[in-house]
Amino acid sequence: MEKYFDVKYVFQSIDTLPEGYSVPEGRVKPWGTGHAVLCCRGVVDGPFAVINADDFYGPTAYKALYDFLAAKRPENEHAMVAYLLRNTVTENGYVSRGVCQAEDGCLTDVVERVHIEKRGADAAYTEDGEHWVDLPGETQVSMNCWAFGRSMLDELYRRFPGWLDENLPVNPLKAEYFLPFVTNACIKDGSAVVRVLPCHEQWYGMTYKEDMDSVKAAIRGMREKGVYPEALLD
Repeated sequence: MEKYFDVKYVFQSIDTLPEGYSVPEGRVKPWGTGHAVLCCRGVVDGPFAVINADDFYGPTAYKALYDFLAAKRPENEHAMVAYLLRNTVTENGYVSRGVCQAEDGCLTDVVERVHIEKRGADAAYTEDGEHWVDLPGETQVSMNCWAFGRSMLDELYRRFPGWLDENLPVNPLKAEYFLPFVTNACIKDGSAVVRVLPCHEQWYGMTYKEDMDSVKAAIRGMREKGVYPEALLD
């Protein structure tokens, strides 16, 4: 992408921690999506978007992000592209999704459900592997497709030590500083507003190697319809 715009690479290092903290012995797992974005502090200096590298979001999602970020807004006004749950699950296993609640076009709550499985046109999640809770297919979920004002980097930085203090004693090897956790905390204490940008795109992702054929077929179909250029798969 360097021929189209300025590109900088920022690496999420496990030892990028606040002063006074160290990596727990035996920890090899990265610190999660919130920490990944936090590592960009000092490089990103304005409103910004966040996406996952292994998800296909569709063109309307990117347009929604651009339109939001292009408008002049307060630093603490953010947005999330909300997908319908039924458009984001795979036939090949379980997925993790941020299940959302909204009011008057603004996000009021997002809860990370780490084990969601498809159930026909709907889905269900479990916390313990035995008990399941049904989720309607039209449930809005976060796919880590965000538009953030500059203040989010400062919020991630400010809240990280408290999160470490709370989580290191109970889960030092695997606890993750999830981006939705921080966003949710900002909503709850009134330090941010998060607009919901509805999206009806079909999500495609490479969560499992078995997803490869369906992803290739979907992109090939969009190429044939002219949504993407012929050279996309070359």
